[in-house]
Amino acid sequence: MERNSNFWVLAYYFYTPIFDAEDFVQHHLKYCRQLGLTGRIYIAVEGINGTICGTPQQCSVYMDDLQSDPRFEGVSFKIDPAETNSFNRLHVRLKKEIVHSGLQNVNPIRRTGKHLHGEAFQQMMYRDDVVVVDVRSNYETRLGKFKNALSFDIETFREFPTKLKELEAYKDKKVITYCTGGIKCEKASAFLIESGFKDVYQLHDGIIGYAKETGGKDFDGVLYVFDGRVTVPINEVNPTVISKCKKCKEPTARSLNCANVDCNEQFVMCETCAVEMEGCCSEPCTQAPGKRVYNGTGFYSRPPVEEACK
Repeated sequence: MERNSNFWVLAYYFYTPIFDAEDFVQHHLKYCRQLGLTGRIYIAVEGINGTICGTPQQCSVYMDDLQSDPRFEGVSFKIDPAETNSFNRLHVRLKKEIVHSGLQNVNPIRRTGKHLHGEAFQQMMYRDDVVVVDVRSNYETRLGKFKNALSFDIETFREFPTKLKELEAYKDKKVITYCTGGIKCEKASAFLIESGFKDVYQLHDGIIGYAKETGGKDFDGVLYVFDGRVTVPINEVNPTVISKCKKCKEPTARSLNCANVDCNEQFVMCETCAVEMEGCCSEPCTQAPGKRVYNGTGFYSRPPVEEACK
């Protein structure tokens, strides 16, 4: 990792029992505040899930300290360099789940899909007895996905269980699930196993981990990320753009939130059309009273604040 980078973005999760989760939230907020980190950390009795940003020094201290806690021994961090801070505030929140799935009775600590690292995934992904399943939302998959992967028109991960009937046709195949960093696949693969699928795998550390191990070969498009960068390039081997501008239909990898705060739709639009549309997804939104001033990125954040909440 480039230690000369101004900032690092850390993405990580770990399923582990946190019996004092409510107290841990308060202590962890204080600790992260003292370090000077920004970002989002979700904590539940089932574990921790975070995307945070800080200087390399701050992030190194955080990683060392978290890994020294016996509860989080073995936690894996995905590290990306960044020129600017990707967040402008700090959230440490208590949640029922560390990723919203509606599968609270599914326990990845007990059982989950077999982890595949990048090269093993490459060797399996095109086999006739394998189906590769993208468990992410539609606004993510339209920007980028693996070649030949099965994806669904879902707005949130909570809808994934409703697609079980569509997956029944692949029960006799090896099923490989993947997502951004791996966390959704822990529950998705466990859910498939409990639903009768016999041979279930998941891409270790998700698309982010795959890119770092392989250069991102055969991932079409770009990766949607949940911070100020919005999208990041993944494929250094055979890159392509698969998303198209909502207005002019030309290829573009730019993802925006509608400038109309009452709409806030996530959509794809090239820079020229975004300027013309003032950052809005439609003509009615350009006339809406809640229209924000287009900031050139389509990513809008609230004023800086630090908070812990349930």
